[in-house]
Amino acid sequence: MQVMHEGITVVLKAEQIGSVFGFPITNSLIMAWLIMALIIIGAYLFSRRLTLVPGKVQAGIEWAFTGALGYMADTLGSEALARRFFPLVATIFIFIAAINEAEFFPGVGSLGLMGASGFEPLLRAPTTDLNFTLALAAIAFFTIEVTGMATLGFFKYAGKYVSVKSPVDFAVGLIEFMSNLGRLISFSFRLFGNVFAGEVLVLVTSFFLPYVLPAPLMGFEMFIGLIQALVFSMLTLFFIKLAIMDPHEAH
Repeated sequence: MQVMHEGITVVLKAEQIGSVFGFPITNSLIMAWLIMALIIIGAYLFSRRLTLVPGKVQAGIEWAFTGALGYMADTLGSEALARRFFPLVATIFIFIAAINEAEFFPGVGSLGLMGASGFEPLLRAPTTDLNFTLALAAIAFFTIEVTGMATLGFFKYAGKYVSVKSPVDFAVGLIEFMSNLGRLISFSFRLFGNVFAGEVLVLVTSFFLPYVLPAPLMGFEMFIGLIQALVFSMLTLFFIKLAIMDPHEAH
């Protein structure tokens, strides 16, 4: 789907660059792979330089990780659970933050090829592709549900949503079940909507006021990108907390 207005083209669907064994390769997927490679390489290089007496960078990262781990332990009420889910929550934050910050790097959205439908950029921020945000939401949703069942047991966890003790309990359980499914939509559309809207705003302002607003707006949107990464990871943490709570405590 494309939205066009006086020279401004906003494409909602990620452009397909090619295919491998019939599997479509989009520009958002290429950028996701690129960001993953950079994160892995950066983590490897950083781990090779760890020392017993940390420098400023190592000390700052250790301070951030220790603070985040302590916050998760307080939230989940267990240091063991915090250590178990810290890699997931931290990875979600780092991955989304890196993608959102790289969105405004030179070449992203501006380097590409001319295809049958016009200009096709080689790189596109994955968080502006609803398929990507939905996949992230599905991963978080699956982890939350499995965690709840593993912690409380299948029948006790299912009792949060299915109860035949009374019509009221049945109705409350049904509402909880629909609310739980709604997390998939809220997770994916919250991230997609905020990042995509920011990208469109920068595009529009660069067309109408090219020498005034784009740079400040890019800085603001980079800050918003960090906030969205934090929101997504924090929501994952809070929903894990709700999933492991006893049904009586949850209500």
